[in-house]
Amino acid sequence: MLAIFSKCTLPKKGGSHTIRQLSSVNFDIQHKHPQARRQVGLPRARYGGRNAVTMLPGGGIGPELMSYVKEVFLHGGVPVDFETIQIDPQSDNNDDLQYAIMSIRRNGVCIKGNIETRSLDTAIISRNVAIRNELDLFVNVINVQSYNNIPSRHKNVNVIVIRQNTEGEYAMLEHESVEGVVESMKVITEENSTRLARYAFELAKNNGRSKVTAIHKANIMKLSDGLFLETCKNMSLNYPDIKFEHMIIDNCCMQLVSNPHQFDVMVMPNLYGSIVSNVICGLVGGAGLISGRNYGDHYAVFEPGTRNTGSSIAGTNTANPVAMLSASADMLEHLGHKVHCDMIRTAISKTLNEDMVHTADLNGTAKSTDVVHNVIKHVKSIAGRI
Repeated sequence: MLAIFSKCTLPKKGGSHTIRQLSSVNFDIQHKHPQARRQVGLPRARYGGRNAVTMLPGGGIGPELMSYVKEVFLHGGVPVDFETIQIDPQSDNNDDLQYAIMSIRRNGVCIKGNIETRSLDTAIISRNVAIRNELDLFVNVINVQSYNNIPSRHKNVNVIVIRQNTEGEYAMLEHESVEGVVESMKVITEENSTRLARYAFELAKNNGRSKVTAIHKANIMKLSDGLFLETCKNMSLNYPDIKFEHMIIDNCCMQLVSNPHQFDVMVMPNLYGSIVSNVICGLVGGAGLISGRNYGDHYAVFEPGTRNTGSSIAGTNTANPVAMLSASADMLEHLGHKVHCDMIRTAISKTLNEDMVHTADLNGTAKSTDVVHNVIKHVKSIAGRI
């Protein structure tokens, strides 16, 4: 059983928003060794009591959101030093990418924005996908939880979405067999499905969750999604106290929109996870609120939950910084800085729920900097009492 489960604790099922208490592998190599064994302790670079963390600002609104993280950390006295690496989206080589991956392996932990890949060269793969594959970040976790005073379609939502992160339609195995005919290979393996299912049930057990729902399309993709579903069913037999259900992806989307409260923990292959994550984030207020965590046996990467670049609003001081600030709090918990993690989460909650400082995406009038300065105000107040 992987020790990583103890590092990802999430809030129990409940009503109103609470402070969360969380925690080169190319295709051939990945599937020759699909379940890399966990080292004794994650590598977390620490110098003089301060953690070194890789920061990848990415494109669009990423750089400005990262500057807000640094500002909040500065005022909160957070013992973290960032190694910032910018990946050129127009580059026709992977040198920047390889340097970023080397940095994450050295530091063990990374916070990132969405990295654009504008090159049309087919040899230049998606940098986001490459990072997940190279570091074998096999699971993506988002906890979608409602804030009390945020306008949204549904209230009291508290759902954990667990997404396979390195295979499925994202295996990046495409070719043009004849002119005008492109084939794309979807890869599902028993090994990766097994450890994902185990992660989902362990997380549910450790956080007082009562149900795991597997999302699939096994009625059509009988072999690939059929294997994933069968693996989840078999894993559920080891957890008799946790109810197991399964649902087809198209019905799942309808059920999410009509009644998200029926879900507790959801586990699914890669592409369905991308769809479901965006749908359910939209139900509680949008892409600017929810953070995401990517875990492997050795490394951890933190980012906004919906992985949006936000290029259309870059530089306008209108982007919602909450998702990235929440991701930074998740990172602090992972590093063991619980006091600083709780401080930032409390400041965010007070800003949104009590002070009602909302950006335009939440039907408010505040600028990005207004939210950040309000968060910093609470951070200073809390830090002064510590």
